[in-house]
Amino acid sequence: MEVKAIIGKWKPKVAAFFSTFPWKNTLFFLLFLLLAFIFWLMLFFQKENVEGTYRIPLKYTNIPQDIVFDNPLPDYVEVSITDNGAAIFRLDVSKKDSLVINVAELTEDGTNTLQGEQYRQLIRSRLFSSTNIRGYYPMIINLSTSKLQSKELTVVFDGEITTSRANLVADSVTFLPEKITAYGSRESLGKLEHAATEYTIFRNLKATSQLPITINRVEGVKFVPEQVEIFIPIEEFTERTFEVPITATGLPASLDVKFFPSRANVSFSVTLEEYRKIVPEDFEIRLKYRDFQRNEDGRVELQLSKRPEAVQNVRISPASVEFLFENKSDR
Repeated sequence: MEVKAIIGKWKPKVAAFFSTFPWKNTLFFLLFLLLAFIFWLMLFFQKENVEGTYRIPLKYTNIPQDIVFDNPLPDYVEVSITDNGAAIFRLDVSKKDSLVINVAELTEDGTNTLQGEQYRQLIRSRLFSSTNIRGYYPMIINLSTSKLQSKELTVVFDGEITTSRANLVADSVTFLPEKITAYGSRESLGKLEHAATEYTIFRNLKATSQLPITINRVEGVKFVPEQVEIFIPIEEFTERTFEVPITATGLPASLDVKFFPSRANVSFSVTLEEYRKIVPEDFEIRLKYRDFQRNEDGRVELQLSKRPEAVQNVRISPASVEFLFENKSDR
């Protein structure tokens, strides 16, 4: 059945239903329901000794870098309270500011626990003056700590960096700061030679970039800082190719060698700034006689023996050539 036919069939029935629907009675019912809810709220707000539970977030400040807590610290304190209905309602809907625990201040006199009246007064600072505290959990916060060893570590990058077309990473990445401090037991620090970053992929970089990167977590070790800046130098590169002769060194006085072909194409990437400074003489392919004299297939892999530091992505074509030894006495 077509949609148009279905709509035509049900349209009169729907119109008949809504034309006979008791709208007036329904509106009166909803109005009385709303008035009843408002009346209930008024009674609730005026009611005394209403019980409630209030969760207060905990925030720990001024924690010395060279310590670790012996026990996990709670994130919240659950407080059981009584107050009038209006106060309970305001506590439920209001933004819950954190209860700040100043660790250095509390522990400077040797106290390792937060409890009793000091703890209660901190909690009360986040409540109304009319609110009565019936109880709270945890009742004690253990702030006992242990001293940590420290070790300075060099930051190393773990990840991948890709650049947009015609751009390359011009130099090694660096970090700000280059070294960070690790805190932990003597045993755990002894296993660390450097501070590796989290595995991170930077894609399609188009220009020199300085970006935040996080130090990879190690169980039982605390890094300060936990995040550093990575500096990635990016420059625009262009391609260039030179033809370079293939020569050999260390040949016996009685031997000569011929390569087929005798020259190879060396392609490389170079910055626009260095482009005109690079010349063919900056490249050499000098093969050592002792490295290929016993090659039974008569071929040798080509390798550059000299190249400028400024070039990248160097490629040699062909990658290998044939060779033939000749006795000079046979000439």
